Amino acid sequence: MSTQIDTATTVDDTTTTTTTATTIARLCLHDPTHFHTQYSQILHRLNLVQHWKAAAALSPGSNVLELGCGQGDCTVTLAYTVARGELGGRVVAIDPAELNYGSPYTLGQAQEHISRGPMGKRITWVRQEPLEYLSSSSSPLPGTAASESESKKNQPFFDATVLAHSLWYFATPSLVEETFRVIKQHPNTSKRLLLAEWALEATHKASQPHVLAALTQAALECRKPDDRKSLSNIRTVLGPKRLTELALAAGWQLERESRVPCGELLEDGKWEVAACLSPAFEREVREHVSDEREQAVVFALRDACEASLEAVPGGKEGVRAMDVWVASFV
Repeated sequence: MSTQIDTATTVDDTTTTTTTATTIARLCLHDPTHFHTQYSQILHRLNLVQHWKAAAALSPGSNVLELGCGQGDCTVTLAYTVARGELGGRVVAIDPAELNYGSPYTLGQAQEHISRGPMGKRITWVRQEPLEYLSSSSSPLPGTAASESESKKNQPFFDATVLAHSLWYFATPSLVEETFRVIKQHPNTSKRLLLAEWALEATHKASQPHVLAALTQAALECRKPDDRKSLSNIRTVLGPKRLTELALAAGWQLERESRVPCGELLEDGKWEVAACLSPAFEREVREHVSDEREQAVVFALRDACEASLEAVPGGKEGVRAMDVWVASFV
């Protein structure tokens, strides 16, 4: 199946989506003086949801399992999407991170704030490793109502399982494949797997530094000791081709995929480039990479990232986020 490049389906400018993004963003914990940052994150998640809805994978009343929910940007967007209708759907959001993880607001603060809002009753937060949750022998799965599960006998409780910008947090590719396989085989999980991750491609020249920053950070991460608990945003870098191979090996079939250029508002590219070029990153390289040839590889990638800024109007401030791969598997 060929990948669509959906330049026309970024949703930054449509009136309805702008209003919806504003509404959802206000449900999230944010600094009012930097509302545009929260707004851009929600607008991006709405774009992802739009693609999944086009594959008939999400609709009002759907029950969704989200793995790697973080502070809940995608969670609250999913809840808003499925809450409509007479029945109203639910989201069970899983993340293993400590509740004091995250900045400027921790996971605990962000999730608690969402829970106090109108979408709170539609969301169940579970702090647990995804495989531990999925491997639970209980029926129904934790976070799902027994009565609802009984009403859907012999059917999965969830209509879709979502991993949105969480795949690079996995420790290894094999752990990603195992997670995909358990989702496929568990009787209570969904018949659809919905993925969204950075595509390692840049439609816009201003996105190239983000691609190089991601690869640079991954080059350092894979050289850190296995027993070190990482706090990096990029732990296992996987592109669309490799992620598709892992999903196929786990028993899934690709239904639909798209490569979506990001809007100018999204700041993830700027953040990752800044992290890559920071003195703290250089210190980490010298601390964790003792082999001088391997160290040279990481620094060469970092230099390439820095050099790529010369082609970006405005330098660091002009960096755009790279394209995103959005896919649906059955």
